[in-house]
Amino acid sequence: MSEDLISTPEAVVAYWCKTLTPADWFNSTPDLDTQIRMRFAATHLALSREIAPQWRANPEARLAALIVLDQFPRNMYRASPLAFSSDWIALREARLALDAGADREVDAGRRHFFYLPFEHSEDIADQDLSVRLFEALGDEGYLDYAVRHRDVIAKYGRFPHRNAIVGRDSTPEEEAYLATPGAGF
Repeated sequence: MSEDLISTPEAVVAYWCKTLTPADWFNSTPDLDTQIRMRFAATHLALSREIAPQWRANPEARLAALIVLDQFPRNMYRASPLAFSSDWIALREARLALDAGADREVDAGRRHFFYLPFEHSEDIADQDLSVRLFEALGDEGYLDYAVRHRDVIAKYGRFPHRNAIVGRDSTPEEEAYLATPGAGF
């Protein structure tokens, strides 16, 4: 893999936080998904293999690593099991970043990216931590999503909306949930 295809942490943050808007983060389009895949797939693959020291060098670099590992796959590989392929790495990096206090050293408008890997986890302990982190952040919108994610995991032990994507059978209770308007994330 050519090193020139791998973005720097600074380029990732500039693209995600300055070129794109919050509306782009959570309401993507097929064109944006393709753009992210074309621009950052090599970076995602490289970080999936190894987190080089430059991606942990400072709070902004840690933020970039989390964007690449947690956010980009959801765009690049939407509706594919690959969308969740690096969640475990993002979760590990989020824990390391919190231990280093990196989340508290970035702009409050970007801090939620340190917490989303916990919200994306299908482990109830991670979900509980997500809710605590979003409570401390003080943003009611993000907190609402965190609580809703945790409630789904508390009830089903997993995200039913992922079942078809990752090849899991849904239980009758999950099928009923998925049939309700607005179910899933």
